[in-house]
Amino acid sequence: MEAVVAAKPVVKVVALCGSLRKGSFNRSLLRSAIQICSESVKGIQMEYIDIAPLPMLNTDLEVQGTYPPVVEAFRQKIREADSVLFASPEYNYSVTAPLKNAIDWASRPPNVWADKTAAIVSAGGSFGGGRSHYHLRQIGVYIDLHFINKPELFLNVFQPPSKFDSEGNLIDAATKEKLKEILLSLQTFTLRLQSKC
Repeated sequence: MEAVVAAKPVVKVVALCGSLRKGSFNRSLLRSAIQICSESVKGIQMEYIDIAPLPMLNTDLEVQGTYPPVVEAFRQKIREADSVLFASPEYNYSVTAPLKNAIDWASRPPNVWADKTAAIVSAGGSFGGGRSHYHLRQIGVYIDLHFINKPELFLNVFQPPSKFDSEGNLIDAATKEKLKEILLSLQTFTLRLQSKC
């Protein structure tokens, strides 16, 4: 008699970039995360969601409990996900305005962030965007988003060796490995929380 091995459930992850800049290093981190998932992390399905089309939050745009179509589509993507991977630079010691706007739209009733797991990565200067992590974690407390604690990735893109090539592809092996560790931690944490529901 053959032993039946249960397949690990697929964790659906949405990837959100706090930078709208085309050449964003944070967007490059998300591209690398998606590539790592397809090549070497079984059981994660990751989709990048562009937050640029979202209008600035304005409750006048809410009509009889509905939201503008682009906002409804964004909220539905978050609702369908198990987990979120944020990549964002640090602006004035905090999260970026586009990312905060996206978070606010998805937290409008009903809050579609609730009981999801999340991880944060960032790329930037000196501290590598690290202060944005702390504000994002504070926001997560209120919207019931559960972040992994470790590992953390604050990538100083200007410190040698080069982290990205001229086309924005992540080329630093140590950073790729750290990103993979974060994805595996997020997957494990998500499955652990889901098993307790």
